[in-house]
Amino acid sequence: MQKENEKTSEQAVMTAMAKFLSELWYEEDFRDQPEHLSEIFETILLNEMGDDQDLRIKMVTSIRTSKLLANALGSFTDKEINNACKKIMNA
Repeated sequence: MQKENEKTSEQAVMTAMAKFLSELWYEEDFRDQPEHLSEIFETILLNEMGDDQDLRIKMVTSIRTSKLLANALGSFTDKEINNACKKIMNA
């Protein structure tokens, strides 16, 4: 990771993001992640562990983050996402 105020290229950041998205999309269909996380977290909240306020905040944040990513990329096909990632990584 770069240190604060250390110069890095915008292209390096875009390439890293493209690799992340590409790998994420191949792992599992991320469009379903918000629902999967909600189901898991609802189950956790039903037991004693769910009483932890810090854990609840982390769960809500995880769901929000996965929803934002799924919404941002959800309207694109897998092929479009894959092609965009390849273009960025090869630029």
